[in-house]
Amino acid sequence: MTANHTPARDRMVSVTRVAGGLTEAALAQELIGREVYRHTRYLAIRGDGGAALAEVVRQNEEPLFSPITGLRLLAAAHETRWVEDATVDTSVPSQLAAAAAAHAPDAKVVIVTGRYGHVGFIKDPRPLDLFVVDVVPPFPAKLIDQVRRVLDTAEGLPPVQVHEQCVDLRQIGRETPAATYLLPCRGGDTAIDGHPVAYLDERPARQDWVLLGCARSRELHRWFYGDLPTYVDTCPRERVDGSQPTLTKCCLLDSGLEQDGEVVTVPWGASLAEVREALVRLVGGE
Repeated sequence: MTANHTPARDRMVSVTRVAGGLTEAALAQELIGREVYRHTRYLAIRGDGGAALAEVVRQNEEPLFSPITGLRLLAAAHETRWVEDATVDTSVPSQLAAAAAAHAPDAKVVIVTGRYGHVGFIKDPRPLDLFVVDVVPPFPAKLIDQVRRVLDTAEGLPPVQVHEQCVDLRQIGRETPAATYLLPCRGGDTAIDGHPVAYLDERPARQDWVLLGCARSRELHRWFYGDLPTYVDTCPRERVDGSQPTLTKCCLLDSGLEQDGEVVTVPWGASLAEVREALVRLVGGE
């Protein structure tokens, strides 16, 4: 059984309590012959010594209930933690992994009683690292927020840990002295330590400014004013080193996705569906 293993459906997990011990031998003695529901594959077990997780074999796959004929202990009591957290959707691997990290980071198996009273588990939680490179302001960074929203409901994706890498226009401005700064649009309503800020999408009168923008911003500037100003390239795509799974965005990409090794780029105005497709490419799943 691989790391990050979770049940495909909540209904595959049944909860039971035993009177005896939580060793494999004790559990087999007490549970073999007991009937379980036809969808049951795992037993989340409570006992006086704590909790354990076992995989079971049923005598027959067809009847509504069938006796247990075999049992394999997946995590003993000292390796298992049972967490009660009603905020966790136990159908979503990333939520299970986050609960494990928050409540029981050293456990081999974390069983969670979560939202709706459903019970799920994660075995050997090792969420995949995903780096998301975006620009702020605005807050929250849109692409990072979209990734988190997708993962929050992504039942078919493996557990993912998001690492945020933000290109901060305010910090770049502080490091680039200028009388006036020109930003691509007012959407982020960026302020840079009290300096005057103009917005390219409002097509202001030409000034002696420093453009904090990307290649598309420079194209627009040349179109509006016939020249190219002093600028700092703030494109998040240009800040990616490509050595690890990374999602970013670029306004030169009008539609679809582009992949270069471990890096997937989405359009600046990517939809949640495009973000999900990008995640599938980077971390697998469906």
